[in-house]
Amino acid sequence: MQFYSKWILLLLFLIPAMMYFNFRKKRHAALKFSSLRDMRNCSISLRQRLRPLMIFARYICIALLIVALARPRKGTVLSEISAEGVAMEIVADRSSSMNTEMDYYGQTVSRFDVVKRVLSDFIEGDKKEFTGRDSDLIGLVTFARYADTICPMVLGHNVLVEFLKKTNTVNIRSEDGTAIGDGIALAAARLKKAEEEFQKRKQKLAEEGENVSDEDAGFKIKSKAIILLTDGINNVGDYSPTQAAELAKEWGIKIYTIGIGSAEAYTTVQSMLGTFKMPVGQSLDEGLLKNIAETTGGFYGRADDAKALKQIIEKIDELEKTEVKSIQFTQYSEFFSPWTLTALLILILEMLASCTVFRKIP
Repeated sequence: MQFYSKWILLLLFLIPAMMYFNFRKKRHAALKFSSLRDMRNCSISLRQRLRPLMIFARYICIALLIVALARPRKGTVLSEISAEGVAMEIVADRSSSMNTEMDYYGQTVSRFDVVKRVLSDFIEGDKKEFTGRDSDLIGLVTFARYADTICPMVLGHNVLVEFLKKTNTVNIRSEDGTAIGDGIALAAARLKKAEEEFQKRKQKLAEEGENVSDEDAGFKIKSKAIILLTDGINNVGDYSPTQAAELAKEWGIKIYTIGIGSAEAYTTVQSMLGTFKMPVGQSLDEGLLKNIAETTGGFYGRADDAKALKQIIEKIDELEKTEVKSIQFTQYSEFFSPWTLTALLILILEMLASCTVFRKIP
């Protein structure tokens, strides 16, 4: 709580002086009697004892009005973020091979679950290695035999993380496969469309007024990037990975490729005879992933476990920095009304009491 006109509160010091002079001034009798001997023997009623409260009520009313004139208010600090961030698409392989088990800091979980956990930390921040990508425009594309947009590009990442957590690998054989090219092409098209939409918004604002900056348009795309995570070889799809990479390069999009898997990978199989761990052969096309990354100006990283994957994502996090320009302002809520209404209520009650219970004649 603060006061807009603090100096008005100095008037409160006048109230004690007013009270002093009010009680010190000489009072003249309304009626004169020859003798007050009998009246002095009369008892003083409770009503007479409480009547001085009417005077104090007036002074309380004056004090409350002085406080109201000083304009008490409470400010809320608001931040308006002018983001010059990265437009990013996460492209994750969700084919059945991503069910292969992988080490996650001592725990054995599927490759896809490791990817989801690390990406969630990258997006939201884990208060350790990652600070979060609050000012970036991020979307999610997954692929198996077909590429799908799981979450459109958004600045509010709560919904994105929820979509990521609820995404699972394919469980229908006809939908299984690894369409790396289609995944890249869909993500690149999403990034291109997002950039065009911001340009249209800026152009529309420019038609309504002059000197429209990127900040006025709401968001400035500093760079465009794709993070591709896969453990397989491209074997289906309409676009070849090389063609998709060339398209991304033409649109100014970097692709960071991450190969998921290990030569010692295995999967757990349940059978009537018990639980068995079966080794899974490696089918990662590292040459293709390196070529995609080099074509677009990104880099390739190999992740055999969660620790390696986190290190690769940390490197991407460092390379794709976001500049955030924060403008802070304070929004005030005025609170003079309660003080004024209280003063008015006390004044009304004092006047009613003076005219009824504490009425004095003459």
